[in-house]
Amino acid sequence: MQLFTLAFERPIELTVSLGLAAIIILIMLFSAKSSDGRSRWTRFITGPNGKIFFGLAFVGWAVVFGIGLQLVPHEGASTPYGGLGLIAMFSGVFIMFGFLWAVIGE
Repeated sequence: MQLFTLAFERPIELTVSLGLAAIIILIMLFSAKSSDGRSRWTRFITGPNGKIFFGLAFVGWAVVFGIGLQLVPHEGASTPYGGLGLIAMFSGVFIMFGFLWAVIGE
């Protein structure tokens, strides 16, 4: 029953999580559409500018989650530390995969 009342109890958290899920789905959609390698998006990501883009994205990821994980409480089972850590882990993996793809693709 709590799942049905989530939109009323925690609307901000639900909106953020749905937005992040939509971003992941859009990234997967763009990568599936660009399998032929002829789109502007793949040329940007795999070109020399892609290395700079993913390098800056990795630095930004490290700063945001390095500071963000220090600001949340660490004690207890009901803290957001684990959820943010999981988001940091998945997003970091995707950013580093993108960086490797840009380096190898050149």
